[in-house]
Amino acid sequence: MQHNKELSQYRLEQAERCLKSAKTLLLDEDFKGSANRCYYCVFHSMRSVLALENIDFKSHSAVIAHFRKGYIKTKYVDVLLSEILADLSQIRTGSDYNDYYIISKEDVEEQIESTEYFLEQIKKYLKNINNQDALP
Repeated sequence: MQHNKELSQYRLEQAERCLKSAKTLLLDEDFKGSANRCYYCVFHSMRSVLALENIDFKSHSAVIAHFRKGYIKTKYVDVLLSEILADLSQIRTGSDYNDYYIISKEDVEEQIESTEYFLEQIKKYLKNINNQDALP
């Protein structure tokens, strides 16, 4: 179990670094890059939760599906996280794979705000779980 907690903490730190990078890229007016880092912040934060279950997946879609089913639908975390996740995934896919995808500064600022909320909710969940030392 100790290894799982350490892995969870490591992934949470990765998420925090991605959020920091997203803010830096926004200031540098790299809006696509910033949106990408927002998505990866959320992705790593989900994986930090899954680490406590000793679960991981090879595909992003599997991580997302498991997180939605195990944590959002069961309301262990705010259901708003599903909407944030969908939005970030769509923007990340568009900005990463569509050469002509346009994202505005205002859109990215909104993404950063949503990402901060997502990360805050994950931190609350992890703190609660670590205090209870029990999983759903």
